[in-house]
Amino acid sequence: SSGINAEWPLRPGRDIGKTLVTRTTGMKIAADALKGRVYECALADLNDDENAFRKFKLVCEDVQGKYCYTNFHGMDLTRDKLCSLVRKWQTLIEAHVDVKTTDGYLLRVFCMGFTKRVSKQIKKAAYAKSSQVRAIRKKMVDIMAKEASTEDLKSFVNKLIPDSIGKDIEKECMDIYPLHDVHIRKVKVLKKPKFDASKLMDLHGEMGGTTDESGEIVAAPGEFVEPIIQESV
Repeated sequence: SSGINAEWPLRPGRDIGKTLVTRTTGMKIAADALKGRVYECALADLNDDENAFRKFKLVCEDVQGKYCYTNFHGMDLTRDKLCSLVRKWQTLIEAHVDVKTTDGYLLRVFCMGFTKRVSKQIKKAAYAKSSQVRAIRKKMVDIMAKEASTEDLKSFVNKLIPDSIGKDIEKECMDIYPLHDVHIRKVKVLKKPKFDASKLMDLHGEMGGTTDESGEIVAAPGEFVEPIIQESV
């Protein structure tokens, strides 16, 4: 088995687990079987965060030794979270936009939000007019496009973790119709720039693995270490 090193974009040195792979035999190389694998992890597992409903997809882009180096591949909300948000007596407003980050990733970002009753409202329902829905949807698209197009992928993912974009949309749309439960519900990676190993290593901070004080890679406790070949016995 090979260890998955999922340092980026969350916490340096955080391994998300192990993945099985058939050993290299003849022309079938183990590293080729690992590249392109997608791992789905809850944000709570990756970041010790209380938001267990947010799931991140990480794709294996490079293999070095016993470590798979992953990159961001997508974000989603769990089914139970989505279902818990949808209720009667309110309007659901959804929007999506295709946007390119500064480092060349083409993303499709989906957003959702719900109208809410204002304080002292007597009427049971909080329905928005179609003109208000259109205005809110336009604001959503503009904010998502601005936030993603001015950042690189790593900075954009760091905005997804606390869902700061959803909070910005909520604030901006207040004068059109009060909203609540505004979330970036999904992010898809449509196109990627040409693979660059040095850029991936920069994202992971260094050459991977557990390091000592001098920055040299050392084995983690309990990890198998290949014995050094001796010149003479």
